[in-house]
Amino acid sequence: MNQLTHFDEQGQAWMVDVGGKPATRRRAVAQGRIRMQPATAALIAGGGHTKGDVLGIARVAAIMAAKRTGELIPLCHPLALTHLAVEFELSKNAVEVRVAAETQGPTGVEMEALTAASVALLTIYDMCKAADRAMRIEAVQLLEKHGGKSGSWYAASEENGADGTG
Repeated sequence: MNQLTHFDEQGQAWMVDVGGKPATRRRAVAQGRIRMQPATAALIAGGGHTKGDVLGIARVAAIMAAKRTGELIPLCHPLALTHLAVEFELSKNAVEVRVAAETQGPTGVEMEALTAASVALLTIYDMCKAADRAMRIEAVQLLEKHGGKSGSWYAASEENGADGTG
C-alpha cells in the first residue's frame, strides 16, 4: 500500500506540494447509484415531479459541486476544470450517474468526479424524498483515472484483474 500523502513526517496534515509537477492532461471517471421505489423512478422518467426536471437539476448540481471540490474537501487543490460530463441512466428502480472530469494541470481530478457523482445523487434524493424517503445511495466509486506520473488506473473488474492496473 502507498504511504498516505496528506501527512508530513511528523504526522501533521498538509496540502501536498504539486508546484514542481508538470501540467498534464488529467481525466477521471466516477459513478454511483440511488435505488428507489419503481413509482419514484416513474415519477422522474415522466417528468411530472412538482420540483421540475430532477435529472436536469441533478446535472447542474454535479457541475457546481465539481467546480467547488477544493472548498469542500479540506486538503484538495482547487482546480480549473476543462470539461465535465454528467450522464444518467434510469432503470425501473434506480438512477445511475457517471461523471467524467478533465483538467490540464499538476494534479488529478478524481475528487472532482467523485464529488460531482455524490452531489448529483444527493440532489436526486433531496428532490424526491417527499415521495420516497427509503431511497438508498450506493456504489459511489472511482472507475478510472488517467494522467500524471502514475499513468492510468482502472477499478478492479474481471477484465482487468484484481489490482485495477489493467
